[in-house]
Amino acid sequence: MSDRNKLLQELTEASGLPGYEEEVREVLRRYLEPLAQIRQDKLGSLLALKESSQGRNGPKVMLAAHMDEIGFMVTSITEEGFVKFVPLGGWWEQVLLAQKVIIKSKDGDIPGVIGSKPPHILTEEERKEIVKIKNMFIDIGASGEEEARRWVRPGDPVVPAVSFTPMKNQRLLMAKAWDDRVGCGLIVDIFKNLHDMDHPNQVFGVGTVQEEVGLRGATTSASAVAPDVAFALEVGIAGDVPGVKRHEAQEKLGAGPSILLYDASMVPNIKLRDFAIDTAEREGIPYQFDVMPRGGTDAGRIHIHSQGVPSLVVGVPTRYIHSHLGIIDRDDYDNAVRLMTAVVTRLNAEMVRSFTG
Repeated sequence: MSDRNKLLQELTEASGLPGYEEEVREVLRRYLEPLAQIRQDKLGSLLALKESSQGRNGPKVMLAAHMDEIGFMVTSITEEGFVKFVPLGGWWEQVLLAQKVIIKSKDGDIPGVIGSKPPHILTEEERKEIVKIKNMFIDIGASGEEEARRWVRPGDPVVPAVSFTPMKNQRLLMAKAWDDRVGCGLIVDIFKNLHDMDHPNQVFGVGTVQEEVGLRGATTSASAVAPDVAFALEVGIAGDVPGVKRHEAQEKLGAGPSILLYDASMVPNIKLRDFAIDTAEREGIPYQFDVMPRGGTDAGRIHIHSQGVPSLVVGVPTRYIHSHLGIIDRDDYDNAVRLMTAVVTRLNAEMVRSFTG
């Protein structure tokens, strides 16, 4: 396995729900400590600084990627020993039933499976409806409430139980939590590229917390960094599957990283957007555009920090986000690393001032 795939495997297989990002933070810390100065804000976001040859005088460039993934939290235990739960982040109920999960208890991992009332005894009307999360439970094999309470307790996080898997062609990679471990991986690989490069900027790689429940870590980390320009490194919604019209989701696997033209939380700085496009074309890096009328990213908070921060979202197209498994193309990931490395090294104080001039 390549070093880059090993990094992506470690990041995606780590557990990190909103408010429970410690495992992911430790993976990022281990990879970034040889490359940067590391600190942490009081909400838990990890901040890595790669200084320029000019020390602390260059523009502050913030590369943000959220460490948290969508998952669940234990709320209660039934008298029969089944676990009730609530979602952390946006889930679509129809992808949940019969999925294997892991409850991260204080005493270790507890395997379970999401279940509901058997379809054989549903009424005809019930069969037509999607089962709601409130009517689901997690079966952990407990004999009853007393035994279940010895194993788990309310507040324990619950994550999908899946493994990082290269697909048949070895180029497509299947895993959980690409949203947004793909961005976390980009930060590490960009910092590796910058390690032996001279550039005029202070580059902050920030693994943010609690993005999936309200972009919270972006708010506190933007205050800690006070960036001059920012990029949210994210997934994009790949629309290259049956039933999706091109205008609904323009991105395709293998066509390059995406530049987001609009989402519900931000209209990007136009000059910064054009600078990224110009950089991609100069470097011969494929890219594609997309819009996201619903949803937002960390850039939605960062760009309104203080008096405003020129910001842009760059993504890696991903199939099946907000489910147990997603798929990316390594070529898109590699080209996103190339693009963002080139963008960072081309930026300078004069260029940054021009974005708001």
